[in-house]
Amino acid sequence: MRGSGKAQDAFKARVFEALSDPARLQIISFLRNGGKCVSEIAEKTRILQPSVSRHLKILKECGIVRENRLGSKRVYKVTDSRIFRVIDSLDSKLEESLKKQVYESII
Repeated sequence: MRGSGKAQDAFKARVFEALSDPARLQIISFLRNGGKCVSEIAEKTRILQPSVSRHLKILKECGIVRENRLGSKRVYKVTDSRIFRVIDSLDSKLEESLKKQVYESII
């Protein structure tokens, strides 16, 4: 049982690592309204297409997004909308609380 807890923690850490990049958060946010192809994501986020592809690969490896082929295009969409709740849980109140803790630890 202990091994599965470690595996679960390792997977969670991998997901949070994938979410730790501002560009990937921007991509996920853009996908909130449905599936998009790489060129649409690159245009909207102003991230170069090769970088978008690299970020999508990381998100796909964690199961956050999936890829569907639509003719010659690859369309990416979020696999489970609950990921938005995870991202949105870092709201301004939590952010201020965390900043306060950091500030108080410096003083």
